[in-house]
Amino acid sequence: MKRSLISLVSNTLIVSLLLSSCMNLREKDLSAFFPDEEAMRSSEPVNNIQEAITRSEAESDHPQLEIFSWWTGAGEEAGLKALIKVFKEKYPGIYVFNAAVEGGAGGNAKEVLERRMKEGEPPDTFQGRNMLWAAEGRVEPLNDLYEEEGWYTVFPPEIIDMLSLGDDIYYVPLNIHRQNVLWYNKSIFADNNLQVPSTFDEFFKVADQLQRKGITPLAFGNKEPWMVSALYTNVMLGTLGVENYKKLSKGEINTDDPHVKEGMERFAKMLTYVNADHAERNWQEAAKLVAEGKAAMNIMGDWVNGFFTHDLKLKDGVQFGWNASPGTEGIFRFQLDAFGLSRGAEDRESVRDWLRVLGSAEGQNAFNPLKGSIPARQDVSISNYDSYSRQAMEAFRNSAKNKELVSDSRLPASLEAEAFKKAKELQSNP
Repeated sequence: MKRSLISLVSNTLIVSLLLSSCMNLREKDLSAFFPDEEAMRSSEPVNNIQEAITRSEAESDHPQLEIFSWWTGAGEEAGLKALIKVFKEKYPGIYVFNAAVEGGAGGNAKEVLERRMKEGEPPDTFQGRNMLWAAEGRVEPLNDLYEEEGWYTVFPPEIIDMLSLGDDIYYVPLNIHRQNVLWYNKSIFADNNLQVPSTFDEFFKVADQLQRKGITPLAFGNKEPWMVSALYTNVMLGTLGVENYKKLSKGEINTDDPHVKEGMERFAKMLTYVNADHAERNWQEAAKLVAEGKAAMNIMGDWVNGFFTHDLKLKDGVQFGWNASPGTEGIFRFQLDAFGLSRGAEDRESVRDWLRVLGSAEGQNAFNPLKGSIPARQDVSISNYDSYSRQAMEAFRNSAKNKELVSDSRLPASLEAEAFKKAKELQSNP
């Protein structure tokens, strides 16, 4: 039986039972199984198993592609749909199953993906760049595709290295997200005659001034644990600098180092300037405080740009501005999204076609302006991007040239636990 049929039947049962588990796929995800855009909008949801089987049998002569991700929220969902639309226009005979899993900032999806990989039922293609799976032979190398598409010359070598194991490349990068960004409400800063901070001393000085005027200095949400990490890792980077930050992530600097302690103290001090309802807010709800003028600043990755411009329809550089987070001027801390080809994919060539679109200038230009990220390709026209993204592209190139790039890496677990403890203490004693 086709894997698509198994997935469709499973999700029919989930919808019918109204389960909100990790495998929850919404009706709009089921509708994405059909290739025509108009049909996707107008088709009725699958109501029972027999109907699912009938549809699957009718479509069994067509190549099918399951795309697994956690893109279901602000900006990212629109970007994924735009990317799929480009794919469908180029390959209209392929049925696409959008198997996005929502919740937990990707945590739910990663749990589902981990289980499916272990059980030998991987999706055809998936968001991620797990090199252990490459080492285990669970994904196919893509060197020939890189050669065919000319990607060796358009993707930065630093990015290709991150997606490689030995001489083989296993994933295709779609975007680059800058993580060390301070977003601010331009009206609040102009009305209070304040300068945007670049250092920690400047940040705390501005925060004190805002707090005295009854304005929340820093919008923060820690409804999900990763948002605590998003803030404290940027504080650590700004305190330690690139070289020592990398050493800390590798365990080459002890966590009781005076500079590490200074970074944690700065993080704890920052928490004294946040909104009282931080524990109830996710990252979008925290960022929205800045958009609405209820808070002055927010430190978060540049998916905020997609949320502000696409979802909230704000004008970048007019209603909101940005700067590198305190202490990180000239540093570009980043993460990227990439997709691979699962070994044993039923329609292998359909996956390769998907990866071709994903790595193309057309695909990256369809996705990234909506997501708020910049393209992984370095040859795209900047005319498709807003002023923030143009500056981010230039910042990435400059940081790469000056060896000031920092990839997304975990800091010691003990530090992470301490950061979570401080956030919890704040919740108990607002």
